[in-house]
Amino acid sequence: MGCKDCCGVCLQCLFGYETNVMLVINNKALGALFRLIQLLIISYVAVYVCWIQRAYQETDSVISSVSTKVKGNFLTNSSTEGVHVWDVPEYVVPPQGENSFFVVTNVILTPGQTQSKCPEIPSESTKCDSDSDCVAGHNDVHADGVQTGHCVQYSDTIKTCEVQAWCPLENDGVIPKRNILHHINSTYLKNCTFDRKTDPHCPIFRLGNMVKEAGEDFSVMALKGGIIGIFVDWNCDLDFPERFCIPKYSFSRLDNKNPENNVAPGYNFRYAKYFKNNENVETRTLIKAFGIRFDVIVFGKAGKFNIVPTIVNLGATLAFLSLVAAVCDWVMLTCTKDRDYYAKHKFIHADQKGDSMPLSSMETGSYGTP
Repeated sequence: MGCKDCCGVCLQCLFGYETNVMLVINNKALGALFRLIQLLIISYVAVYVCWIQRAYQETDSVISSVSTKVKGNFLTNSSTEGVHVWDVPEYVVPPQGENSFFVVTNVILTPGQTQSKCPEIPSESTKCDSDSDCVAGHNDVHADGVQTGHCVQYSDTIKTCEVQAWCPLENDGVIPKRNILHHINSTYLKNCTFDRKTDPHCPIFRLGNMVKEAGEDFSVMALKGGIIGIFVDWNCDLDFPERFCIPKYSFSRLDNKNPENNVAPGYNFRYAKYFKNNENVETRTLIKAFGIRFDVIVFGKAGKFNIVPTIVNLGATLAFLSLVAAVCDWVMLTCTKDRDYYAKHKFIHADQKGDSMPLSSMETGSYGTP
């Protein structure tokens, strides 16, 4: 091929114009494939993109501020305090929390503590036989006070090291059983209560119902406490009226209840009430509170129609549909038994000096659209 012929081919490639030729092929299998792919693309766009994902909307995440209020009271009858009615200021500690609230469900009371000397609670490190086993001024991180160096009688059979501390010391070795009336939780409400079936949108909850929704037993969890998550799923479609924007509630336990991991199980803390007696001696009541902390976690998003994502997704849909013809062309020209015949009529070169010539023998790297 001479230089002149090469230049002619280059000019033809550079300035040649390609236009589509409508070639109708009566092939049921190829036609069914063409319509099937179109149907799949349209179904994907209509069901997943538009209905499920709502890709035609502009969305934003939820920014929330949670306020909580706990109401109700319950009755206990213990050997230390006797009959006692607990109201909100006593069992909700602290009174205000950030997106959470804590409800006391079990307590260990140590009333009448004063700054004095008393025997340490028996353990492997505090038991002694004589004063030589105790070190004056020793302060162990697990101890309740500072040792005085004396070995004193704890009971008729046990001796422990004496400590300077708030006495008498707290003994939390045995957790008392709860003595809460079973019907008390029903006193929280005035108008409605949350119920998964009958009233799933009421924002007033019973403690027992929330724990039950999380798959736990309230009477068991109340002994040592725990953490319950209140999940508020708030997805709003702002293309509809505001009354359709309603939250969905779910509950789950967040702390580790694995029986094999028994290091500090549940949830508890200590606080004290201080006062002075008639002799002007500072006295306190130590309270170890077990309870359930409820963390309110809000998540979701809101969406509203916007022309920009609509145009973007419409363009993506048209691009997908345009690929259908390319896929069917490839199947037609490579997989059908009449592929040579189809190729002969697929590519045509229009010559101004004569009739159109099929270009089935020309090399090409792409296929036209039927």
